[in-house]
Amino acid sequence: MAPFPSPTQTWHTKTYPSISPTRPELSAKGKTVVVTGGGTGIGAETARYFAEAGASRIALLGRREQPLLDTKASLKQKFADIDVFVAATDVTKKIEVDAAFAEFVGDGQIHVLISNAAMIGPQSSVKDADSDKFLDAIQQNIEGSFFVAQAFLRYASTDAVIINVSSFAAHLDTISGFAPYSIAKMAVFRFWDSVAFENPEKSVFHIQPGVINTAMNREAGGIEAIGFEDDVSLPASFNVWLASPEARFLTRKFLWANWDVDELKTRAKEIEEGTQLNIGLVGWPFQNTN
Repeated sequence: MAPFPSPTQTWHTKTYPSISPTRPELSAKGKTVVVTGGGTGIGAETARYFAEAGASRIALLGRREQPLLDTKASLKQKFADIDVFVAATDVTKKIEVDAAFAEFVGDGQIHVLISNAAMIGPQSSVKDADSDKFLDAIQQNIEGSFFVAQAFLRYASTDAVIINVSSFAAHLDTISGFAPYSIAKMAVFRFWDSVAFENPEKSVFHIQPGVINTAMNREAGGIEAIGFEDDVSLPASFNVWLASPEARFLTRKFLWANWDVDELKTRAKEIEEGTQLNIGLVGWPFQNTN
């Protein structure tokens, strides 16, 4: 039984055949991929899955250089022909982001961006929060997405795919003390949705990646705080699927990686043309004409 409401009857906790990077339909052959927060956790595993799907070039960006180098070594050991670029990059520093993108891309193009870097910020009630730390956490999360988006759009292919690794905190309250993180995730959702609106030829997806045992998750209280755990293979392979033509009907939707893609595909027209899986004003009879 799914621990949360779900639009699909099947609820996944790990990868499964329909989102396997070995499926020819999900091939990333010849594609260039950028992953922020790419040294560990979801970012690193996503890079591995794109490598398995045949991506030719992958950039790993993150604050700490050693995890990036470790992930690069792991990728090169299994996929000798892949070009893996690493750059210790703080995404809240525009000069570092611009330099990393320019060095990696050169005269080429980027086909897929995984915007995965984030921070939780202070964990306290609004009443007791330190105002500077509270607002700074929101600012840093928005800055990171903004600087990455600006750099990415300079090099993006016409039909590029952007995957905003978000959190259910963007639309759901489950634990108290996470107001700055929730606000930031909602703001970042609207930011990337604005990018999608301005660039309709590109596909933008927002995902709750599952409850993964990452350092940031542990900072937030760990698996114990939620009560269950998903395998990191789930969001990694789900991201590969989102980058394929099969997922285009879900552009601008907010998605949980746990949902079954085969069930979603059976409702493709209904979902694409309606407001389901959107974040908006509940009950407002708005008709999406985009």
